[in-house]
Amino acid sequence: MGISLSYFQVMICITVLWIIYRIIAGLINKYVDWKYECKLLTVYASIAFVTRLVFFPLFDYQNDKVFIYTTKTVTNRLNLIPFKSIIYKYDDWEINLFGNIAMFVPVGLSFPFCYKKLDNIGKVVLAGACYSLLIELSQMFVFGRGTDIEDLITNTLGALVGAILYFAAIAIIQKYNKH
Repeated sequence: MGISLSYFQVMICITVLWIIYRIIAGLINKYVDWKYECKLLTVYASIAFVTRLVFFPLFDYQNDKVFIYTTKTVTNRLNLIPFKSIIYKYDDWEINLFGNIAMFVPVGLSFPFCYKKLDNIGKVVLAGACYSLLIELSQMFVFGRGTDIEDLITNTLGALVGAILYFAAIAIIQKYNKH
């Protein structure tokens, strides 16, 4: 038993949850900072981007829906061996490796841009790793997807690259503004 959803349906769910979350935050704070809300749209865009690539791969035109199990998990798609695809030379391992890194660069850029508490590379990488872990665990319930330690590692590396780029840009801007 399960639920079949299109990308459009998933994005409607994510958007509704995002709006509810932001309304609740506004009610609790009794103030809405529209500049901050606009910055948060970069996080929303990162979530939409990652959701599209993870659950609805661009190269899979045959299947525009995702099937989510409601009664069981699919543990036969669980890989806990790091870099198994490289070691055993699976087809397209390069796309998987570099694609996962590239996919999480926006996460490493948008998280510190929006969240002041993520004020160093280590915190951003940890947040990126937690986000990646959430995605990997959710894939246990999705038909045709797998949970992979390699993806967790490469996604975290992508968050690291994004964080390095973000903090390097901030340092350059601060140095330029001092002169």
